[in-house]
Amino acid sequence: MTSTADPQAQPAAKRDRTHYLYIAVIAAVLLGIAVGFIWPDFAKDLKPVGTGFVNLIKMMISPIIFCTIVLGVGSVRKAAKVGKVGGLALAYFVAMSVVALAIGLVVGNILHPGSGMDITESEKGAGHTAADEADKGLVDFALGIIPKTLVSAFTEGEVLQTLLVALLVGFALQAMGRSGEPVLRGIEHIQKLVFRVLGMIMWAAPLGAFGAMAAVIGETGVDALKALATIMIGFYVTCALFIVIVLGTLVRLVTGVNLFKLLKYLGREFLLILSTSSSESALPRLIAKMEHLGVSRPVVGITVPTGYSFNLDGTMIYLTMSSLFIAEAMHQPLGVGEQISLLLFMMIASKGAAGVSGSGIAVLASGLQSHKPGLVDGVGLIIGVDRFMSEARALTNFAGNAVATLLIGTWTKEVDKERVDAVLAGRLPFDERTLVDDGHGAPSGAADGRDADAVPEQRDDGKEPMKV
Repeated sequence: MTSTADPQAQPAAKRDRTHYLYIAVIAAVLLGIAVGFIWPDFAKDLKPVGTGFVNLIKMMISPIIFCTIVLGVGSVRKAAKVGKVGGLALAYFVAMSVVALAIGLVVGNILHPGSGMDITESEKGAGHTAADEADKGLVDFALGIIPKTLVSAFTEGEVLQTLLVALLVGFALQAMGRSGEPVLRGIEHIQKLVFRVLGMIMWAAPLGAFGAMAAVIGETGVDALKALATIMIGFYVTCALFIVIVLGTLVRLVTGVNLFKLLKYLGREFLLILSTSSSESALPRLIAKMEHLGVSRPVVGITVPTGYSFNLDGTMIYLTMSSLFIAEAMHQPLGVGEQISLLLFMMIASKGAAGVSGSGIAVLASGLQSHKPGLVDGVGLIIGVDRFMSEARALTNFAGNAVATLLIGTWTKEVDKERVDAVLAGRLPFDERTLVDDGHGAPSGAADGRDADAVPEQRDDGKEPMKV
């Protein structure tokens, strides 16, 4: 009994230490809001502070995705398993995008959020500028997945390019068999190093949260928030309903997991997204936490990065409600047929703009320009509060990807349900210092932490480099 208690005491101490970090993040957000309202001009100058922190996180995304996918794919004996996971994930992403669009349509037609709005001449030009900055089309998007060189995917920070390179390397190591195992072990050590660096960067989170929040409050101001309160509140409520009703019901029926326990487990990631307005800032931590939860590396490595480009539930709701808002504000209401055709077009276009900063507003503008040019002038109406809507988009997209990873893991029988229960119950805490769980994939007897340190050695026997 004493051997079980000692390992539990250490993680608890580490967790308490990082707990103060996230209390500091909350305090920084509140301070940033105060500074934004009291000294708006000064607050605007703090924008680079928030941007710098997000860029530090983005710097780590490519190496983390590469290591995770290579370790997962390279350790699977049959390539068909990887294809099954990817195909199932893409089918699920498309289905959920349609559901999100439908919910946005219903709420948008009930609220009529754009009624009574007026547009100025300066706002008209903003929509055309955003449309010009959007991606040119699906052909360019498809070609953009292929990196210029094997290493340029890392230097350019393109998630899908990194995903392609990692899959190729993983399949190559898989084909090498036992001779590829030393490479896998080396990449495993690199992954631990990368996550340790990420853990160090996270201590700058309060500073980044302060700069990001102060800047957006300083730029937006109270007047814009009041004027566009209807669409903002409606959008937030719709996203919340989607998460609780649609995602909550799905994850309960398929996995038996309580959604609120899962959201509580990912609470620090949600706080990070809320303070930086970037779901990418939490991508590396989502990978680490879903592995720790008990989902196998191949499923996490494929579902999470792909979901960040294709599973954009919050963006779908945003495009729907924003399109209806603009049409109402411009006194050019859309018929049901026009609404459906426009939004299906945007659903496809949004995949081409994945990963682009401010992609929501860019896809909205380019979709309207291609489908109904007369509405592009109205995009400028919501640019002022797009940053606040961006937070809801990012939170919803993140929740959707977390649920998707657990669902895909369950459907492919690549999840340790006993470990899921133990983690969500708090019996197996996440190591906030290393962000890497050496005990992932351990037998159920190791779920209490007793045999976690033995797992890396078990993978060195040449028979099963990693249990999935």
